[in-house]
Amino acid sequence: MSKQLLLGDEAIAQAALDAGLSGVYAYPGTPSTEITEYIQASPATAARHIHSHWCTNEKTAMEAALGMSFAGKRSLVCMKHVGMNVAADCFINAAITGVKGGMIVVAADDPSMHSSQNEQDSRFYGDFSLIPMYEPSNQQEAYDMVYGGFHFSEEMGEPILLRIVTRLAHSRSGVESKAEQPQNDLSFSDDPRQFILLPGNARKRYKALLQRQEEFIKASEDSPYNRYQDGPNKRLGIVACGIGYNYLMENYPEGCEYPVLKIGQYPLPQKQLTKLVDECDEILVLEDGQPFVEKQLKGYLGRGVKVKGRLDGTLSTDGELTPDSVARAVGKENKAEFAVPSLVEMRPPSLCDGCGHRDMYTVLTQVLKEEYPTHKVFSDIGCYTLGANAPFHAINSCVDMGASITMAKGASDAGLHPAVAVIGDSTFTHSGMTGLLDCVNENANVTIVISDNETTAMTGGQDSAGTGRLESICQGIGVAPEHIRVVVPLKKNYEEMKQVIREEIEYKGVSVIIPRRECIQTLARKKRNK
Repeated sequence: MSKQLLLGDEAIAQAALDAGLSGVYAYPGTPSTEITEYIQASPATAARHIHSHWCTNEKTAMEAALGMSFAGKRSLVCMKHVGMNVAADCFINAAITGVKGGMIVVAADDPSMHSSQNEQDSRFYGDFSLIPMYEPSNQQEAYDMVYGGFHFSEEMGEPILLRIVTRLAHSRSGVESKAEQPQNDLSFSDDPRQFILLPGNARKRYKALLQRQEEFIKASEDSPYNRYQDGPNKRLGIVACGIGYNYLMENYPEGCEYPVLKIGQYPLPQKQLTKLVDECDEILVLEDGQPFVEKQLKGYLGRGVKVKGRLDGTLSTDGELTPDSVARAVGKENKAEFAVPSLVEMRPPSLCDGCGHRDMYTVLTQVLKEEYPTHKVFSDIGCYTLGANAPFHAINSCVDMGASITMAKGASDAGLHPAVAVIGDSTFTHSGMTGLLDCVNENANVTIVISDNETTAMTGGQDSAGTGRLESICQGIGVAPEHIRVVVPLKKNYEEMKQVIREEIEYKGVSVIIPRRECIQTLARKKRNK
């Protein structure tokens, strides 16, 4: 038993270690990355032989974690919210197979899109798959939910989704840890067909999952994370979800005058919700993300009660929940002491000085703009996405992991030439390889630039699955070896790079150019650590 000052991510990681974790499976993505990094750095990980290597993508992470659960051991899966889209196939079906060893899936959502393409709310995934969910309001609760969540997962026979948001993941608080538990022994389900989702068996298991929904609701009603706090002023009842409860209490340090239902576990506790609605004139829903609870209240209460929140404009329909926005929603004066001065301009991020992506874009844009006026460049998710900004203005798309190659193919199919894709080494192995296979199978007229900095740089320099093998991967997929060209992106090599780009654009088929130079940040760290 000890108390530590931990990030929300670190609290989750420490709880998993203390709860007898056997493996963490993840692909790095802000704001979830620090969970896996904390476990990797812990002395307990090596001592207990806990799996902690990065996975190629979120789908492989989810499937491997389910395999560990199949073998009776406790596994943790970590990803950012858009990673849930990649993992969704296995995630949804894991609700139907259920689990043997406890399994917790952490989805780190990013309201306000600090480092993401969208603001999607992962609670919809938990609701869609019909499994229990946790949503902590602070770091201690995040620890407690994970520590007890593995047992709860085994008791319910289902994976548990833990949803956090950026502000909780990346802020610190004191966390008191609990006694360390041993890892589970190797064991298997009593039902040999539990994980075989042939239609006949899947239908049976799905019916069983549906029949357990009342049990899940009862667990929420009895949960210590769902708490009804009475208040003398019944004009308003407040439903405060996750970190929204923390923000509410910041505005009421002496206690809230209104009845408050704190939500930290789903499905929604019907008994407490009914009590709140029966006693209050109006309901205000505080939730960081999309109007998940607000929509449910409007849908199933059916009592004519007024529900306020994001849908009616009481709170903004986009962006983060904050203590100030909560204050305005409950009619309190906004007491923010430090407003952002109007003279302070937002400063967009930029590529590091000395970054190989800079040299790649400098040469690529020169060739394309001077010699190919009809060109379009389809980019991807990574540091190189900053090529959209000044001084390069080099790319025309950035949609999702791997989309650069397939969008370039589609545009080429439509008649565009040249159609150029820019993708990073880690993103290529994450989701680009299948797109390349489509290109090879149809001999698409595309030029693919795999900008290889030999790491997953955008999230801090984690291992990249393709390091040292990109050429062999491309050749194995079917790209002609003579059209897999490796260059070193340095100023002294600009003329060589230009010639390679021209030659491969003129080639009528699939060509891959690999500008390779180690990330300047990981190189600097290596030098410091020598």
